[in-house]
Amino acid sequence: MFITITSNQVQFRYGKNSWQYSFDEIDELGIVRRKKTYFLVNMLFIIVTAIAYYSMIFTRIPDLYYITPTLLCYTVLIILRFHDNVEFEYSVLVRDCFQQEIKIKIKAADRNIIGKQIDQYLNLQFDRMVKRTA
Repeated sequence: MFITITSNQVQFRYGKNSWQYSFDEIDELGIVRRKKTYFLVNMLFIIVTAIAYYSMIFTRIPDLYYITPTLLCYTVLIILRFHDNVEFEYSVLVRDCFQQEIKIKIKAADRNIIGKQIDQYLNLQFDRMVKRTA
């Protein structure tokens, strides 16, 4: 379980990380989605292309000696780019009343389970607020 709710506290545990808050301390709780960036792979692709063009235009190297390594490098870069099917990175954001933020990266497979637990917490928090005002 990611979230354990007691009578007046909320305890979070994911992997090696664990922390706790009282109900009134949490201002914001949710899952943040961020698109993965492939900056390093894209830059390597540009560098390999630049080296291939340089070898093709400014050197007298036979075609086979620069095309074969270039194609091998492109193959490795394409495998690195498309190996992982996960398009987004997910993390849980907990912001408290002291404006401190905790952001924990979670696995994509755990996102649905943690999302349901966060929804249960938010429903419980809403019910507590309704009881206070009623």
